[in-house]
Amino acid sequence: MTLAPEKLETPPGYRPLDDGTLAGYLARSGDIAARLGGGPEEWQVREVGDGNLNLVFIVTGPAGGVAVKQALPYVRLVGESWPLPLSRAFFEHEALAEQGRVAPAQTPRIYHYDHEMALTVMELLRPHVIMRKGLAAGIRYPHFARDIAQFMATTLFYTSDLALPAAEKKRRMAVFCGNTALCKITEDLIFTDPYRVAELNRWTSPQLDKTAAEFRADTAAKAAISELKRKFLTSAEAMIHGDLHTGSIMVTATETKVIDPEFSFYGPMGFDIGAVIGNLLLAYFAQAGHEAEPSQRDGYRAWILDQVDQVWTKFEGIFLGLWKDHHGGDLYPADLFADAEGQAALRRVRADYTTRLFADSVGFAAAKMIRRILGLAHIEELETIADPDVRATCEKRALRLARDMLVNRGSYRSIGDVTAAAKKS
Repeated sequence: MTLAPEKLETPPGYRPLDDGTLAGYLARSGDIAARLGGGPEEWQVREVGDGNLNLVFIVTGPAGGVAVKQALPYVRLVGESWPLPLSRAFFEHEALAEQGRVAPAQTPRIYHYDHEMALTVMELLRPHVIMRKGLAAGIRYPHFARDIAQFMATTLFYTSDLALPAAEKKRRMAVFCGNTALCKITEDLIFTDPYRVAELNRWTSPQLDKTAAEFRADTAAKAAISELKRKFLTSAEAMIHGDLHTGSIMVTATETKVIDPEFSFYGPMGFDIGAVIGNLLLAYFAQAGHEAEPSQRDGYRAWILDQVDQVWTKFEGIFLGLWKDHHGGDLYPADLFADAEGQAALRRVRADYTTRLFADSVGFAAAKMIRRILGLAHIEELETIADPDVRATCEKRALRLARDMLVNRGSYRSIGDVTAAAKKS
C-alpha cells in the first residue's frame, strides 16, 4: 500500500485530547458530568486505546463511567506519515445510531457526539472484555453465537433492499459514500497487499518467507481475491460494519456488544459474516500455541468450531425469518409471489440467496485470515505465541485452509464443510 501524500487534516476547533485535558472537556457537558458524578478533580481518566487508528479513554467518577473515542488525523499504528480523515468519526456515529435502532442489545449507547472534535462519548462496557483476549485465554462465551448472529441478521436485513424501499436505501447509502479513505484501507490491506510486495506487509520471518512468496506468485489466489474485491467495490447490499473481527466485539458470559463500526458503508453482506467466521478460525488454529502440552485445549478447539457452525446456522435462520415476517423493500415484491406457485418459487429464491451469501462469506473469511498473517495488522491470539516456530506452524495451517477456501469457495456447500476442513488442516 502506498501511503497518501496529503497533509494531515486538522480543521479549526479540533485538538487531540489526553489524560490531562479530557476531564475539562467533559465537564462542559452537564449530562456527562452528572453521569460521572462529583467534579472533574474526582474523575479518573485512562487512555486505553490499543487499536490501530484512534484514541480511546475510560473515564470513571463517583457515580459511573463512560468510554470516549476520538479520531486522530492519521493512522495511529503508523504515524503522521499516513494521514486519515477525521470524518470517519461521523460515519462511525451514523453506523452506531442505525445499529442501535435495529440491534440495541448488541450496540453500546451513545451519550454525546462532537463532530468538530471527531469525538464520541458512549456507554462504558464493563465487565466486558475484548473477545480476542478471551479466545487467547481459552474462555467460553455461551451466548456469543446467538448474539452475533442476531446483530448481523438484523443490521444487514433492515438496511437491505429486502426491508427498505429503493429510494430510502439510496438515501441511506448516500450518507456513507464519503467513507472512501477507510474503504481504501480495506481494499489495499485485505484484497491487494498480501498478494504483492508491499512496504507494510509483515509476517513471521524467516519461517513464513517461502509461504509469503508463494502467495505473491499464486495466480489462482490472485484471481479469486480480485473477484472478492469486485464484490466489495460494487455490491451495495446492506450497511455493513466493515471491520467485524473479534477485536471489535466485547463480551461477558451473558452479553455481546459490537464496537468500532468506523469502516461502515453499504457493501456485500458476506464481508461481515466472513469476518466473524475467519477470525474464529484463526483463533482455532492459534490454540496450539497457548497450551502447555499437546491436546490440552482440544475441548476448547471443539467449542470454537461449534461457534463457527452456530454463527452461520443461527444467522441464516434469523435472517430468513426476518425476510418472511418483515419484508417491506422493493426487492422480490410480495404481489409477484402471491399464489401457491409463487410461494414455492420464493422459497427457492431464498434458498439460492443464502447459498450465494454463504459462498461469499467463505471467501471473505479466507481473505480476512490471509491478511491477518501476511499483511499489516495481525491478531493477538497468534502474536502472543512466544515461540516463533510454534506460531509459524499455527499460521501455516490457517493459511493452508484459507487458500483453499479462497480458491475453491464454491466447493464448500455447508458450514459443516468448513469446520471439517479446519479439523483436517
